Amino acid sequence: MRLQNPPGGLPWALYAITASSLILNLVLLVKVGSQDAQSEAMVSAEAAPVAEAPAIVDAAATEHVPEPVPAPIEEAPVAVPGDLNVVQASVTHSLARTFQNALPAEHADVVSAVYARPFFWDLNLRSDLQKGDTVQVAYAWDGELARVDAATYHSKKLGRTLTAYSFMTTGDDYASYWSVDGVEAAERLVDGPLNQYEQVTSLLKDRPTHKGMDFKVAVGTDVVSPRNGTVTRADWNWKYNGNCVEVRYSDGTMARFLHLSETKVKAGQSISKGAVLGLSGNTGRSTAPHLHYELEKSGRVVDPIDYHGTVRRSVPDSDVAAFSTEVERLQAILDTAG
Repeated sequence: MRLQNPPGGLPWALYAITASSLILNLVLLVKVGSQDAQSEAMVSAEAAPVAEAPAIVDAAATEHVPEPVPAPIEEAPVAVPGDLNVVQASVTHSLARTFQNALPAEHADVVSAVYARPFFWDLNLRSDLQKGDTVQVAYAWDGELARVDAATYHSKKLGRTLTAYSFMTTGDDYASYWSVDGVEAAERLVDGPLNQYEQVTSLLKDRPTHKGMDFKVAVGTDVVSPRNGTVTRADWNWKYNGNCVEVRYSDGTMARFLHLSETKVKAGQSISKGAVLGLSGNTGRSTAPHLHYELEKSGRVVDPIDYHGTVRRSVPDSDVAAFSTEVERLQAILDTAG
């Protein structure tokens, strides 16, 4: 059988096959190119750096590292002056007995007497002491006398601690004892016979035979009249009184000033409040420089505290900072006895 060529000289089947093959190859080329471009884009995207989000830390899963603990600061030991003796004791009987049990025998009675002076204004040292009360004292001993720099008394009866720190304020000639809150431990007579003195060493009621009030003061200090009056006598009974002056105040009260080193007035002389009667001394029956001041009216002894009234001073504002520093120092010294 013989095939005949179609019109145009090429068989139609061959044309059809060739055309289909060309179209298929073209489609494949286009598809492959598109896939290659997509693959390159994906590779480029994978290669590009990516900003990482901040990591979220689970605090509970993280090991706790404690902060370093600073080494404790060691406080420097309190420096106690070499001349000071520091004692703390529990009251067992009287104040005198307490110090006799706690101090050397030659110190005990003297220290007890000086220690008592700031506190007898607030505490009856014969009846108010209770077993178990506590005393603290820092004192210096010169061979005969004691200088108390600081003292405390914890009283069960009062339910508080009495304090006394030695401090000299501006304008004073002597140091005085002050409580921790800056109030003077001792009371002072209103318009008394001395403008300056070291301490009241004895009150009217301290001894049955003692008729007045004693002030420890240096020889030669002015003794003044607390009231207007008339001098009734001077320098009588010298063996006991030493140089002395008696004045009748305008209200009839008799006032006596004993143990003077010198008298400045004469009997019959009228004097006004504040007039100098004499100079303090240590004459007559006296064991140390002091002024004995006594009052009498209508033949009866009068307590100067009741007659004059009393006042307690406060540390002046200008001295408060220095006082606070000194109290802190003295209390630290007392605490070394604990």
